[in-house]
Amino acid sequence: MASPQQARAQASAITSGKSAPEAEAAPTSQLRALFDQPRLSPGQRRIAQYLIEHITEAAFLSITELADRAGVSQPSVTRFAGAVGFSGYPALREKLQAIALGALAGGPATAEEDRGNELQAAVDAEIENLENLRRDFADPDQVIAIGRQLSQSTPLTVLGLRISASLAEYFAYAARRIHPDVRLVTLGGSVAYDALLQSREAGGTWVLAFSLPRHAQETLAAVRLARGAGLRVALITDLALGPVADEADVTFATGTGSRLVFDSYAAPGVMAAALLQAMTDADPERTQARLEAYEQVSDQHQFFLRD
Repeated sequence: MASPQQARAQASAITSGKSAPEAEAAPTSQLRALFDQPRLSPGQRRIAQYLIEHITEAAFLSITELADRAGVSQPSVTRFAGAVGFSGYPALREKLQAIALGALAGGPATAEEDRGNELQAAVDAEIENLENLRRDFADPDQVIAIGRQLSQSTPLTVLGLRISASLAEYFAYAARRIHPDVRLVTLGGSVAYDALLQSREAGGTWVLAFSLPRHAQETLAAVRLARGAGLRVALITDLALGPVADEADVTFATGTGSRLVFDSYAAPGVMAAALLQAMTDADPERTQARLEAYEQVSDQHQFFLRD
């Protein structure tokens, strides 16, 4: 008889392709895809980030107003439009307005004054992050593909420094149930250097890295080191634009909750769980064998309380 965890692994297998053909990616995801140019200058990235964070307002700004808000010159905005594939700012603004109007049409109608207290507003913000992630998951093919790659990397290194260590530890703890060699790196500097080089020498091909606000210089250095050593990097972060994302091979960008003193990570947590699910799906026989073996050990040593 399958354990509850085994049953969940079988029942939760990810189905490739869009389940709802009409589903459209979240506005922030559409913008990240639109601006995903590897050679944007720092000033151009500043424009892109402003548009991502303020799309419903920014889409209707004049070129002068956008330049002022983003802290750049008007020619910089014109060059940015060309860099992301448009003939000029008017053509870019037309596209932005279509995305913004779509967001307004599908967004919550609740007014700000009806959002309740600050704790409720923080929950509302996380719900919006999860709704955006849900729209992104309308096409799960990239999650499935990267889950397969992570599953095949032996060893698999999981990197999370400073505040990002908690999600890295969660992922590594769960991944060890279904993968034979998972190596967790939560310290930067020479410790990370040694661990990443040893992983590559042992035959590892992938690193899953977490980079959440505030983004650590150590994380950027470690990701660069991993790439330099020949490892590929999948990144879970809150921004698809920026130095760490630029260094990664694949980026999964999800919003974080920033309404309270310390950020909350509902959407990145679900993103991590989705990659774990994709890893279980990638090698079902190994998953089944490892979960069965773990259940036997946990029963023998009574790891858990009886529910």
